Amino acid sequence: MNKKKATVQQFKKIFLLTVILLTTCYSCVPTLEVMQESKETPSAFKNQTTDTLNTAKVKWNDYFTDVYLSALIEEALKNNQELNITLQEVDIARNEVRAKKGEYLPFVDIRGGAEVEKVGRYTSQGANDANTDIKPGKEFPEPLGNYGLALEARWELDIWKKLRNAKKAAYSRYISSVEGKNFLVTNLISEIANSYYELLTLDTQLSIVQENIGIQSNALRIVKLQKEAARVTELAVSRFEAEVLHTKSLRFDIQQQITETESKINFLVGRYPQSIERSSESFYDLVPNTLLVGVPAQLLDNRPDIREAELELEAAKLDIKVAKARFYPSIGISAGVGFEAFDPSLLLETPASLIYSLVGDMAGPLINRNEIKALYYNASAKQIQAVYNYERTVLNAYLEVANQLSNISNLEQSFDLKSKKVEALTRSIDISNTLFKSARADYMEVLLTQRDALESKFELVETKKEQMGAVVNMYRALGGGWN
Repeated sequence: MNKKKATVQQFKKIFLLTVILLTTCYSCVPTLEVMQESKETPSAFKNQTTDTLNTAKVKWNDYFTDVYLSALIEEALKNNQELNITLQEVDIARNEVRAKKGEYLPFVDIRGGAEVEKVGRYTSQGANDANTDIKPGKEFPEPLGNYGLALEARWELDIWKKLRNAKKAAYSRYISSVEGKNFLVTNLISEIANSYYELLTLDTQLSIVQENIGIQSNALRIVKLQKEAARVTELAVSRFEAEVLHTKSLRFDIQQQITETESKINFLVGRYPQSIERSSESFYDLVPNTLLVGVPAQLLDNRPDIREAELELEAAKLDIKVAKARFYPSIGISAGVGFEAFDPSLLLETPASLIYSLVGDMAGPLINRNEIKALYYNASAKQIQAVYNYERTVLNAYLEVANQLSNISNLEQSFDLKSKKVEALTRSIDISNTLFKSARADYMEVLLTQRDALESKFELVETKKEQMGAVVNMYRALGGGWN
């Protein structure tokens, strides 16, 4: 009994000494100061109230009411290849969580085996085997066989929470991948909407070109009549012909842009090229949605990229804990129970064939700990990176909303002024033609007026497209669409 107590005391001393040796070296690893992320944001956007109503909460199919656009978005959310690839990445991250969880649960294996061995009679093992009594009626086999069937269990005691923190880090990255998917959904919806409005813009520009070709062709006919009457020279006819040809060439440029934009939309939708159904007749009548931006703090909840960065930061913090735990010893338990015999018929003859074992072990780094230190330093550096990335993401989200707020306001005023400019230049076309017929204006004034009117109409259409694009981009900047 005294020997047993002495053995236990001796084991305790060895254990404590080992722990001291393995952990004191950790004090030589300098602790990196980790920056704490700041979630402080301005109380309101510039020139905005602190009203917490937010357009980001509006579902995309309630926000984009065009039936053709809604159909495109619906199909893209099912078939877009990049989105489907991201969904598989989410599944991979989910499986990583399962793998990490399995690491701190006991491992249980079943093992079976058979072997045959012939040893020399005059060896120590052979002499012992020859003098060994076996079951009555059983001759000693020659050669000697060995058959076994056993259950084996191994379990690392996660006393430093290394394995559990690794599982938590994997879970944070899994949720982060889900947020990454949500952010992709937001961007996908925005990109399709912007491309759709670009297509409507090109259709409108094409109709403007067709209309101007008619106007210029009519002017060319008048100039030719004027030449026949010797009121203008061939120079005027040539200049008008060149202007008509230039405008006709614009038609083919726009048609090419329409083809490329349709292809872009089809790619986003995940299908081969086909005509895009759309309604371009009422392009000028499109009214930007009423936007409620809320307060900047809501971006922390609504923007998937901010939540993704926050979860990556949380995972980086857990990686630090895992890296620290590597400096401590790992303690494991292994056990086994089964049957083993030299003859299969004796395999289940208990207790003679019964085998079992129970082992506890402890191991930890003592010499050449550079790899563990390097992993710890890397984890610390990645955590600081994650802090900067989080701060950058929050700042970028705020600036995107602020920029789009200013853009929407400026575009609204610009559209009103350009509308008046188009009206004025449209009237000037008729005036210049009348003056030209009565020889009170030369042909260059007519040409320049027609050219200015065409350019102003193009500018107006582009401004309307930018208006609709700003509304789409604001919806994306606020973090809408993914839910």
